[in-house]
Amino acid sequence: MNIYVGNLSYDVRDEELRAIFEPFGQIVAAEVIFDKRTRRSRGYGFVEMANDSEAQQAIETLNGKEVHGRELRVDASQPRSEKPLTRGDSERAPRAPRPPRPSPAASQTAAAEAGTGVKGFFKRLFG
Repeated sequence: MNIYVGNLSYDVRDEELRAIFEPFGQIVAAEVIFDKRTRRSRGYGFVEMANDSEAQQAIETLNGKEVHGRELRVDASQPRSEKPLTRGDSERAPRAPRPPRPSPAASQTAAAEAGTGVKGFFKRLFG
């Protein structure tokens, strides 16, 4: 079972996250998520446990527990497709394709036929 662990201190690393959950059972993976650009912890992570009942016990026990002065938020992780939409997540309709732009040569030809200056402007405007 995958477990979401939120409100982590920025000092917590993968090994410490694993150590927090090990008393509850076998840990398959433990990962703290980092910002790629700044390489700083984003304050949350995921733990994968082999046994669902052990994972459920860990969730119940650790949710709200204080670690490094912060109350953990521990919950069963949901796959992206099952998550409810949140602010900023909107189901956008696909965009319609843009019409092709005329080539610069075509627009220069049209301008040359209509003339330039004020007379050309009015000729293009009114035909």
